Amino acid sequence: MSNFTTIVTEFLLMEFSDNRELQILYFLLLFVFYSADLMGNLLIVIITTIDRRFHTPMYFFLRNLSIVDACFMSVTVPQASINSLLNNRAISVTACAAQIFLVTFMAYVEFTLLTVMARDRYVAICHPLLYPVIMSPRVCTQMTLTCVFTGLLYASFHTGYTFRLSFCQSNVIHQFFCDIPSLLKISCSETFSNILSLLGSAVVIGVGCFAFITASYISIFSTVLRFPVKEDQRKAFSTCVPHIVVISFFLISGYCVYLQPPSDSGSLKDIILSIFYSIIPPFLNPIIYSLRNEQIKEATRTVMKKMLLLSNKA
Repeated sequence: MSNFTTIVTEFLLMEFSDNRELQILYFLLLFVFYSADLMGNLLIVIITTIDRRFHTPMYFFLRNLSIVDACFMSVTVPQASINSLLNNRAISVTACAAQIFLVTFMAYVEFTLLTVMARDRYVAICHPLLYPVIMSPRVCTQMTLTCVFTGLLYASFHTGYTFRLSFCQSNVIHQFFCDIPSLLKISCSETFSNILSLLGSAVVIGVGCFAFITASYISIFSTVLRFPVKEDQRKAFSTCVPHIVVISFFLISGYCVYLQPPSDSGSLKDIILSIFYSIIPPFLNPIIYSLRNEQIKEATRTVMKKMLLLSNKA
């Protein structure tokens, strides 16, 4: 069995429970979370698209972030829900590779988009007169495409570098979706170069983005505190607080999953940490932004009223 991936055509994912009633309960919970996530993020996409008040760089990036969040959750949750409902843990090698690629890609794009959003807030608050020039529609599109294309390269490299390995110890992945650390643990090949490249790229990108975000907000806060009018300070902080909360939650959840000591077998802790990372942040992002933004709440109420009127007429 020198090359496990050429012999075995599937892996086995971690199951939430071996109790049938609990499996159905987990399916229902995942379905509720996934439906709420899709509704929340798609509502933000619709509102920021059809309402001209939201045709600004800040909401352009928020719209893209909502699209990424909806896709991020769609990569893992539907498969996990179906597996739980059908009591089926199997996933093909091809599907596992696709899931790893998409999870890595979405995580990369989300983090770099959050970094770009910090740049947007910095320019808006620290250089308001130059804001229309620095953050022009063309520049915003270029920055977004840069996040996407570099994400494709990043995900392609790590996915290909992972699946060059041989897997002969086990085909059981101690995770409810495929991810690189879980596959490295069951590989019988030398994984030092994989771990080194994964940690090295993650540190370079993570530390670089985090340093940029931190520097941006240090400049933002020092500028805002010099505003003579308290109301102006409050408005400036209100546009920054949701972004800071989202960034913090994303980084903390990523740390909990990938920098904690790995366990040799699946456990409830592994499931909770995985859910914390892959489900909760995309679910909470639209809520965090909506609760702190009166314009979005007002536009949401208007859209919901129109939808109710249309449904009543139908």
